[in-house]
Amino acid sequence: MRSFIAKTLLLSFVILSSNFTVKAQALSGPQIDSLVQKTMKTFDVPGMAVAVLKDGKVYHKNTYGVRSIKTNAPVNENTLFGVASNTKAFTTAALGQLIDQGKLNWDTKVTDIIPEFQLSDPYVTREFTVRDLVTHRSGLGLGAGDLMVFPAGNTTTKAEMIHNLRYLKPVSSFRSKFDYDNLLYIVAGEVVSRISGKSFDDYISENFFKPLGMDRSFLSIPKIKADDNRIDGHAPVNGKLELTGDTFTQIATPAGGIFASINDMSTWVRAQLNDGKYGEKGKDSLFSEKVHNEMWTPQTIIRSGKGPYNTHFSAYGLGWFLSDVNGYFQVTHTGGLNGIVSQVTLLPEMDLGIIVLTNQQSGAAFSAITNSIKDGYFGIKGEDRIKQYNDRRLAGEKEEDSIVSAVEKTIAAQLKSKAPKPNPADYTGTYNDVWFGNVAITDQNGSLYFKAEKSPDLTGTMTFYKGTTYVVRWNDASLKADAFVNFSLDTEGKADGFKMSPISPLTDFSYDFQDLEFGRVE
Repeated sequence: MRSFIAKTLLLSFVILSSNFTVKAQALSGPQIDSLVQKTMKTFDVPGMAVAVLKDGKVYHKNTYGVRSIKTNAPVNENTLFGVASNTKAFTTAALGQLIDQGKLNWDTKVTDIIPEFQLSDPYVTREFTVRDLVTHRSGLGLGAGDLMVFPAGNTTTKAEMIHNLRYLKPVSSFRSKFDYDNLLYIVAGEVVSRISGKSFDDYISENFFKPLGMDRSFLSIPKIKADDNRIDGHAPVNGKLELTGDTFTQIATPAGGIFASINDMSTWVRAQLNDGKYGEKGKDSLFSEKVHNEMWTPQTIIRSGKGPYNTHFSAYGLGWFLSDVNGYFQVTHTGGLNGIVSQVTLLPEMDLGIIVLTNQQSGAAFSAITNSIKDGYFGIKGEDRIKQYNDRRLAGEKEEDSIVSAVEKTIAAQLKSKAPKPNPADYTGTYNDVWFGNVAITDQNGSLYFKAEKSPDLTGTMTFYKGTTYVVRWNDASLKADAFVNFSLDTEGKADGFKMSPISPLTDFSYDFQDLEFGRVE
């Protein structure tokens, strides 16, 4: 392992931690087990897998609970979990391999590889590089266009998605601001495919899974769904856990498609901590030291507070979030799917890696576990991370309940009111958004009904709210994404379009309703 000082010189910034000493006391295996079990109970998580790697070895690895409340089959070391956006590090590593081979570089123009690639601004299109694809600085908003690949029932093809990027409107100037993105990682996966001559899924399997012996890692949705030893996702609905459906379509695998076991993710993290080296005495390498350093070099600055570990900087590298925590350099990423979240955390100076995989969508759960384990190595005592994150969760849920309750009261009052209600006939019809496609608003027994043509998951009954605004409640309540639908009217009082926005502040950002602009087409 190279020293942390060497890493920081390569990263062109210095974190003054070489004189920082603590009387660290790592949590024991039984203590970690107790921590996980308490966390699962607090946040109602059916199943987890947790691993801690230290000094090149697996210090702790265990599995907990059940894969699914439907089967109650126990989680084991080979159970497949969705690692979600922790896939992004594989995508950038694949690009890094091709760079090592001299087939492109980080600053190769995307249009040199994908000529049909086009964003709304010709200058941005012309200047957009491979590096820009994977650093969340495009100028597009948070999760822009995700509804083309999310939820999983969407039928948009990869070619259609790439074409539709030109219709997404920027919210900031090019390379000026961090806004997390998924679609451009899909484009990055297409770069891998076109340069290598292989599908993205095959490339990752052949160049990472196979050499590392990760035989319990998959990208194919049919293979994952056919595997008996995999988790189901879970989400709380009205205080009770329910199974969730799939999240992304197959074309989205470069952004978040890998399902892997805790055994395999431990192998991946060990290679990362060893600068990409693997095999007997590290004789083999996934990528060069130069590429590895670049992936862990800040590319896009992120504004952040000091948090629980006196953090002074936060940035995005190439497939990784980078920051300083308690004086140490941290490399991390989280991932979220419907009913599934994961977190991978590396502290290279300490040769420490922490992996938390779960089958419930509470990010507070993995944060509580990871930070409690870090506290042990930092020598921090007296902090109840479970309580801290649970208090934060409860505060968020209280705010959500207050907002939703106010909406429900307004709807109930409208139902009781004798005031004239809108005529459903003025709102029915087919509406189109240029990148999302058509939505049919129909009258079903006096109630409006919403049905997205390309996204069948987004179907549900609409209820009058106020003015020209309705609330749509999706048939699948586990989506937790009910939304306002605000119609605009023509001079005759008939709807000629509508916009949408999520009701709850906790709605997943991939429901980018705010980016949709529907106009009537019939």
